[in-house]
Amino acid sequence: MEYRINKRTGDRISEIGLGSAYLYEAGMKEGVRALEIAFEGGINYFDLAAGDGAAFPIWGEALSRVRERVMYQIHFGADYSKGTYGWSLKLDDVKRSVERQLRDLKTDYIDYGFIHCQDEIPDWETYRENGVFGFILSLQQQGVVKHIGLSSHTPAVIRKIMDDVQIDMLMFSVNPAYDYGKGEYAFGEIDERAEIYRRCEKEGVGITVMNPFSGGQLLDEKQSPFGKALTPYQCIRYALDKPGVLTVLPGASNTEEVNRLLAYFDQPEDELDYSVIGSFAPPKAQGRCVYCNHCRPCPIGIDIGLVNKYYDLALAGDPLAAEHYRTLEVNASDCIQCGHCDSRCPFGVVQSGRMQEISAFFE
Repeated sequence: MEYRINKRTGDRISEIGLGSAYLYEAGMKEGVRALEIAFEGGINYFDLAAGDGAAFPIWGEALSRVRERVMYQIHFGADYSKGTYGWSLKLDDVKRSVERQLRDLKTDYIDYGFIHCQDEIPDWETYRENGVFGFILSLQQQGVVKHIGLSSHTPAVIRKIMDDVQIDMLMFSVNPAYDYGKGEYAFGEIDERAEIYRRCEKEGVGITVMNPFSGGQLLDEKQSPFGKALTPYQCIRYALDKPGVLTVLPGASNTEEVNRLLAYFDQPEDELDYSVIGSFAPPKAQGRCVYCNHCRPCPIGIDIGLVNKYYDLALAGDPLAAEHYRTLEVNASDCIQCGHCDSRCPFGVVQSGRMQEISAFFE
């Protein structure tokens, strides 16, 4: 397992976490074993926007003994008063749901208390007027909620809430389908979504990734909006390459699926290469580096994807990007203009020209 640090909180978070949408289907025995395998494999971050309230006792049974070594993100607005998942902006519903979750999870604190599922500006206005956000803040003052997060599919809403209040984590849907405007929750243009990634990196707000497989559509050739299936490992790498992303949270419904997710770290690089999405890319995406590193190997060792990422972050105003760039042993100024990267880029980026541009910018 590899880990990343949330700059806002200092938390060390596993690159692969686990969602809770489907695990309740496994039942108590299988579900507990699946979570134990996840923990033993190094997963320490769990999203608890569960598909059914039956999921919480499974987590409580499996992980209460190691509670201090795992992190839960719990959603204020996910309503389990009727057993199955619902969505509510009513304060009393939220209070009852959170109380039930804490009881079933056998815990008395929440690592990340999430402003839940804010996809329209009026939702956020209602959330505050009804006192739900105030409730989160009161629990934070009491030490019950450690940090505050936000869950949304909509870049415009994310910008609004980040302007209004300080958050420590964002849960956002990150996959090539949504980034390229394909799918039910493909909200925002390419540039809008990219701006969210860069803003989070700049401000130290970590991103936890929901829907990395676009609801499974990207894994099925017949359902994929591109007419071609990707593997789970390609989708995970794609998300992890985005600025700001700390962890990807796919769902699992049994031990076999958990083991399959953990096998991500055993895959050779060619199995993680998602450059095939270049053939799907809309015109707006052409000529833009997505940090896929399909252009490697560089004959002199430039990490071209990373150099591009630091450049884009610096342009967005990230003060640390230039420092990170200058710590690289080989950078854009070392480019010999051989053109190898230009011929390999699936997105039509003239990387040799970018290296000159980047070198001039940082120097």
